[in-house]
Amino acid sequence: MASDHPSAVAGLDAKVMSFLSDARRTAADGLTWQEFGELMVALLRLAVETLDRVKSLSGPEKKAIAVAAVAALFDTTASRCVPLVAYPAWAILRPALRAFVLALAAGAVESMLPMVRSST
Repeated sequence: MASDHPSAVAGLDAKVMSFLSDARRTAADGLTWQEFGELMVALLRLAVETLDRVKSLSGPEKKAIAVAAVAALFDTTASRCVPLVAYPAWAILRPALRAFVLALAAGAVESMLPMVRSST
């Protein structure tokens, strides 16, 4: 079943915003990197499931949207994974770690697609 591009992307935006709101609440008292990873995988699965039904977007466009959702998650919650004493190092390492996480997310999109399609 093909979805209409604007409404499907708007639907994903609403789902991502709700997910990020929940993630912020989860991270309020701190977050481990493992918990961040679990949030990232859950968000990617949500994005891949939603975008797979959109026929008007190309694969690279869908991947870019999914990775942008992970970027928003990183920007929203990753700092909560860092102990206060490590913030000086975090300021230096953050850009490189963000790029690494986004590269992981881009690769994960490719591997999640067959899993999502087989479960539907």
